[in-house]
Amino acid sequence: MSTSVLVVWSDDLLQYDLGYGHPMAPNRLALTMALANELGVLARSVVRVAPPHPVTDAVLELVHAADYVGAVRAAPLHGAVELLATFGLGDADNPIFEGMHKASAMVVGGTVDAARAVRTGAAEHAVNLAGGLHHAMPSRASGFCVYNDAAVAIADLLADGVQRVAYVDVDAHHGDGVEAAFYDDSRVLTISLHESGYSAFPGSGFPHHIGAGRAEGTAVNVALPPDTGDAGWLRAFSAVVPPLVRAFEPEILVTQLGCDSHRLDPLAHLDLSVDAQRMTYAVLHELAHEVASGRWVAVGGGGYDIVRVVPASWVHLLAEMTGEPLDPTRRPPETWRRLVKECTGQEAPESLTDGGTAEYRAWDAGEGDPDDPLDRAIAATRRAVFPEHGLDPIDPR
Repeated sequence: MSTSVLVVWSDDLLQYDLGYGHPMAPNRLALTMALANELGVLARSVVRVAPPHPVTDAVLELVHAADYVGAVRAAPLHGAVELLATFGLGDADNPIFEGMHKASAMVVGGTVDAARAVRTGAAEHAVNLAGGLHHAMPSRASGFCVYNDAAVAIADLLADGVQRVAYVDVDAHHGDGVEAAFYDDSRVLTISLHESGYSAFPGSGFPHHIGAGRAEGTAVNVALPPDTGDAGWLRAFSAVVPPLVRAFEPEILVTQLGCDSHRLDPLAHLDLSVDAQRMTYAVLHELAHEVASGRWVAVGGGGYDIVRVVPASWVHLLAEMTGEPLDPTRRPPETWRRLVKECTGQEAPESLTDGGTAEYRAWDAGEGDPDDPLDRAIAATRRAVFPEHGLDPIDPR
């Protein structure tokens, strides 16, 4: 199914380091790439690994305000704490660190490289696991995110003449920054499945947030109740994402694949397994081929259990992108297991599965069970946006 996959990677991406004890630990990327290497995924014939290139201020300013870019650049040397706070810089979530602009611009560059490779045909699929910094706003850092790499990459595609981009975000937290960047732009469909803003950061992303003006219906939010597990997640995903992406007919599919929806993640309250996550990747892969001629750009995102979840989840993503999924029962190589112990002091997982079945009940005609919070959430989203795409919210298709 896959002809060529660009994996954007170099150790330079580990410089996006918010400090000791911060949940967004660079080790989660290093361990993921080490596992992919040990399993031979990066050596597959369709894979090309290439380092990222930093972006210019002009590219950043497709989304971000010039004064904000200037503040990020100057922040480590800047003494005006109150001024930096107006840009969301210097708090516990978004601490200032040396080389912040350079490191953040490198992450953005990796996603822009991935998107341009897919746009030009240099790669059919492309991935930047260091990306997915979806909370950053035009003039403000937020939620561990300094610059919004996905939004900048999409804006760059639009500037190059692409007319329709679908962005699907499966992070446990609402993809508010990307949504905000294109809230009134009908060329971009943003779909976010996330834990409800009533119980999770950033407190937004409700079904009635559907876009503005001529773009009404192009912002889509599925606000899931806490403790939603595999079956509920997959029911919601299948009821909303494929029908809308098919109706929108994007030229390129961009996906943010944060894995903090896992039951072990310390910063969210969803209950997914690695197995449901890898099924999600498989559906997105198939959808990219069905509606976008295979043009698929993937970025990482959240995920804060750096030993038991992130490497397993994202190595499944990398393998899926190559068209050769991994056996989930496979035991990680002993060399990698030793590396995990040395780097973290924790024991590595015994396999690449949680033993989940990834079984679910598909959405059928009607609005589901009115007494089920999950079904109410799905029905609310379908009612809010399906008619804007010529779809019947009652029809299961």
